[in-house]
Amino acid sequence: MPNANDTFITTLRRAHLEWGSYRHTNSRGIRLGEGYLQIPISEARRLQIYNRNQVGGNTSYTCDSADGFLNHVVLKSSGCIRRGDIHAKQFHGRGNLQLLGDWFNHVDAQIGDEVEIRWTSPTHMVIRKL
Repeated sequence: MPNANDTFITTLRRAHLEWGSYRHTNSRGIRLGEGYLQIPISEARRLQIYNRNQVGGNTSYTCDSADGFLNHVVLKSSGCIRRGDIHAKQFHGRGNLQLLGDWFNHVDAQIGDEVEIRWTSPTHMVIRKL
């Protein structure tokens, strides 16, 4: 689990900004405005950020954005790079896949922009577009 002041930076790609429409699967229909934050596997391992495959692992984090647009929203850690892996590969809005897409729009996020994720406690983070 992350500690206060742990941090990492992720670089936005098209798939992160257009998750609901730029897809390599037909598992569901197109949904505009969805977005997610990638968690590099090295950071997921270092910070012990888990997905639902880890029994007893935390997958919900309270999040604020440094610009004040997001205020105590809940992000979920999910996905994995290999089937059955316990480490998460992304954060997305719990129950609202457009949550981060709305923030990306608010901060005018573009492909190649960087986002800093900093923890203030093991279950609370602040995100900031650099």
